[in-house]
Amino acid sequence: MRAPLFLISLALSSAACSDSAEYADKAGVSDRATASASATAAPAAEAYAVEQETERYQFAYSWPAQVAAEPALAAFLGQKADAMRAELEQEADEDWNSSQGSEWTPRQHSASEEWQVVADLPGYLSLSGHLATYSGGAHGMYGMQSLVWDREAGAAMKGIDLFNSPVALEQALGNRLCDTLNAAREERRGMEIEEGSDDMFDKCPGLDEASVLVGSSNGKTFDRITVYFGPYVAGAYAEGDYELDFPVTASVVDAVKPAHARAFSVSR
Repeated sequence: MRAPLFLISLALSSAACSDSAEYADKAGVSDRATASASATAAPAAEAYAVEQETERYQFAYSWPAQVAAEPALAAFLGQKADAMRAELEQEADEDWNSSQGSEWTPRQHSASEEWQVVADLPGYLSLSGHLATYSGGAHGMYGMQSLVWDREAGAAMKGIDLFNSPVALEQALGNRLCDTLNAAREERRGMEIEEGSDDMFDKCPGLDEASVLVGSSNGKTFDRITVYFGPYVAGAYAEGDYELDFPVTASVVDAVKPAHARAFSVSR
């Protein structure tokens, strides 16, 4: 399970707001509407992180300076953080309250998410969110989410939303998707994947079960993608997750929605 990296520790109460200006202020971003007309430069954006631990749960959430420099995006993730903490607290309270009068004590719950930069382009900021949760069972769960911030539109979307549909991207990748996944499976399992197998973990999942991250090797356009399958999607929990990297080809570009086509280029 990935352990989040935290650059700043704050009391959770100091982050319990969802207003854009408040989150931007905590991240070191001045309010543009009230910025001084003087020539004094605005303070540089800083990475943001919050941690809280009680008897019942541990909570942590963080994002990098590139997010803090986008007040609307920081507000959006701040709302997600508030919702995650509220859900964690509710589930932990339900567990503890149900144990009242019993001889057993629930295990401490936890939830965390760390956002990292995948690509920072002039018009887009591509992020990966590394998520980990535990609710008292045999083991926790983890995964990775995709988020792309369209700077011009001021809108957040998943990586797959840049494409016409998951099926369109699957078709663009063609056999490379399953072939690459099976090669990774065989390396971990030490055995070949039987063609036509009915085993659910031998089949090739669709991209509707994946997170699709868009990356860049040139800092100008998206020219690579990563397909992420979490635990239990492409293999048993013990196998872990699968991250499959692909260069952007002409067929992949053809699968991109027209509104975002200029942001992509064929990998060189």
